[in-house]
Amino acid sequence: MAQITLQGNPCNTNGELPAMGAAAPDFTLVNVDLKDVSLADFTGKKKLLNIVPSLDTPVCATSTKRFNDDAKGRDDIVMLIVSADLPFAMKRFCGVENTDAVTALSMMRSRNFAKDYGVLIQDGPLAGITARAVVVLDASDRVVYTELVPEIAQEPDYDKALQALA
Repeated sequence: MAQITLQGNPCNTNGELPAMGAAAPDFTLVNVDLKDVSLADFTGKKKLLNIVPSLDTPVCATSTKRFNDDAKGRDDIVMLIVSADLPFAMKRFCGVENTDAVTALSMMRSRNFAKDYGVLIQDGPLAGITARAVVVLDASDRVVYTELVPEIAQEPDYDKALQALA
């Protein structure tokens, strides 16, 4: 269990982020076309998982747009945005914000992703959705970088996350 804050108020996650060097937990999430997607769908590419509570908040929107800009022109990586938002809302957000270089994935059918990655918030007003975190995987799905953002209203360290993709 890890402790984070929401506007200074403590809350807890269900566990810890995957360990550095560990094999990333597999997952099944839902894309904006309501299709199940797993880690294997991105085999052979480096992956950045931008885990956010909801795209309908300013910090989540900012991080998604920032990682979208960083993904443009890079065929060797995928930027996965994971949240509890419904695929319909994700599709609308991506269309309005023109974020076509990221892949939005929803936990609509299961919270197993959040549990397996240790980011499921257990208490407080956001209980049941994810903490803000970044996990970077190499092309073999090994964890090469993690960041659990200590304050949900704070942006992740973009530079460190992007360096891990190099």
